[in-house]
Amino acid sequence: MSALASTARLGLSDSLVLARRNLAHVRQIPEKLIDVTVQPLMFVLLFAFVFGGAIAVPGGNYHEYLMGGIFVQTLVFGVMGPATSMANDLTEGVLDRFRTLPMARSAFLVGHVLAELAASMLGVLVMTVSGLIVGWGIHTDVAHAVGGFGLLALIAFAMLWVGMLLGTLVRSTDAVTGIVFITIFPLTFVANAFVPTGTLPSVLQTFAEWNPVSAMAAAIRTLFGNPTATPADAAWPLQHPVVSSLIWCALILAVTVPLAIAAYRRRTED
Repeated sequence: MSALASTARLGLSDSLVLARRNLAHVRQIPEKLIDVTVQPLMFVLLFAFVFGGAIAVPGGNYHEYLMGGIFVQTLVFGVMGPATSMANDLTEGVLDRFRTLPMARSAFLVGHVLAELAASMLGVLVMTVSGLIVGWGIHTDVAHAVGGFGLLALIAFAMLWVGMLLGTLVRSTDAVTGIVFITIFPLTFVANAFVPTGTLPSVLQTFAEWNPVSAMAAAIRTLFGNPTATPADAAWPLQHPVVSSLIWCALILAVTVPLAIAAYRRRTED
């Protein structure tokens, strides 16, 4: 085995150990999973039964339209988990203890990503089950359905790196909540996540059509065969939601991954 392969194998092994460490925290403090279990379930039930009778969706029912938005909104809000976890470990000095151990330096970062991705996939499972309960369904073939869940995993992965970057930049966990709510709330609500963009005022409609959240929600609806309620004259991202979602995810990863790694190195320099 080459030295490079051996180093990669040891790095992966160390990363999996730290991922198990993070998941063990969840077992000890199950409230950490509220944002990927209880919260999406609550949103599904509230929007489906409180607003479902008041919002008309062209080409289908609101319950099926809603789920694409709930999937994406929950994953976008997933930046809070890794950001809080990372900031907490960096500010409490946990990493200083890990650095005394013979482990790969990257394992701490990768371990966080793996653990948070597992939590996000649990959230997708909860949302899928809750969607089926309120009448949502997948109306495309297996290939498109697999593509839909694959896109959800990609969105989750991209959002986790946004969270990792935020967690390495802030100086306290208290700052994470404020930053996330100031930025994520407008992105998820001034979009087509819960209402068709055609119902918004002209200025907000333009913003919503170019909002990456709108493209991602429309892509999930398209792949699952749910109503998209896309206006005939909608902007390019909504006319080609799957392609534009892949582009957005690639751009997010291209920016956040190197920045998060660089910020992590600065925070852990001797």
